[in-house]
Amino acid sequence: MSKVLMKGNEAIAEAAIRAGCLNYFAYPITPQSEVAEYLSWRMSEVDGVFLQGESEVAVGYMIFGAAGAGVRVFTTSSSPGISLMSEAISYLCGAQLPAVFVNIMRGGPGLGGILPSQADYFQATKGIGHGDCRLLVMAPASVQEVVEMVMTAFPLAEKYRNPVMILGDGLIGQMMEPVEFPDHLKSEPTNKDAWASNGIDFRKGSKRNLVRSLFLDPEKLNDNNLELRAKYERMKREEVRFEAYNTQGEYSVLIVSYGTMSRVCKTAIETLKAEGIEVGLIRPQTLFPYPEIAVREAARKSSCRAVLCIEMSMGQMVEDVERCVQGARPVQWYGKCGGDVPTPEEIIDLVKRTLSPM
Repeated sequence: MSKVLMKGNEAIAEAAIRAGCLNYFAYPITPQSEVAEYLSWRMSEVDGVFLQGESEVAVGYMIFGAAGAGVRVFTTSSSPGISLMSEAISYLCGAQLPAVFVNIMRGGPGLGGILPSQADYFQATKGIGHGDCRLLVMAPASVQEVVEMVMTAFPLAEKYRNPVMILGDGLIGQMMEPVEFPDHLKSEPTNKDAWASNGIDFRKGSKRNLVRSLFLDPEKLNDNNLELRAKYERMKREEVRFEAYNTQGEYSVLIVSYGTMSRVCKTAIETLKAEGIEVGLIRPQTLFPYPEIAVREAARKSSCRAVLCIEMSMGQMVEDVERCVQGARPVQWYGKCGGDVPTPEEIIDLVKRTLSPM
């Protein structure tokens, strides 16, 4: 399989098509607008549907309608755009409909800035919409990985009848890297008869599918939430993904980092190794479900003296790291959130200061 040099945003767009998704609704916002630009002409080549909505609010409900009709559908946006879609995302969760959302994060809060950030961690993993809704959230660290995650997201959304989010910082959308589109990740929509409201003539049997998230009977609403909770617990059992880097041997410090920030950490780790300082890394590839056991066990290794959570935010994932470590080791956060990316030199200095005698 040959590789092609592509910008991250364009690779995301092509990956969705290769995954069998031919329906894209969106509203432009930096730093991911190239996805829409690419699909505005590419969809016509594959008999797909491209539509720019009048707002992100409108786009959210276009996705709700398309998902309810049983087609694969996705959108891309950035930070405040995802905020505007959050009501529709909650509706999708409540109605148990599959869809894929890609958030190429920018700085915030408010309009913030257009440079890369990881400050939407809370939004994606804990506060995406009202009610007890949750998304399966994946975090790529390269253009190749975002391609594979996008292609995987559609069957996962259908497996759980739930929205899936790809959470990438602005660097993922803007960098160029060689990529390939694995044939084995191509798939067809599965089991849409279970949710699609597309007329009895198109389905087996005579059961009517009613797409709704409104339950006026308190017992039925509670039952629906229990069903959703059981689904989220199944995600925790079956969908945890992470990378363990330099953790086979002994190490004095454990770093937990995700996305492109983890690549900077790897560079620092290799430099430190050359100086005789061993540092391990756990890189969550799913932010929900979170790799709790992996972080906990890596932190409690006998040689490990401290855990560093390094992220491009003011300290969001660090709360999950602390929850996993449970006080067994001191946990320290380091990060930036203005568009500047912490450098390998900063991380190297942080590790050395952490290991210095008090």
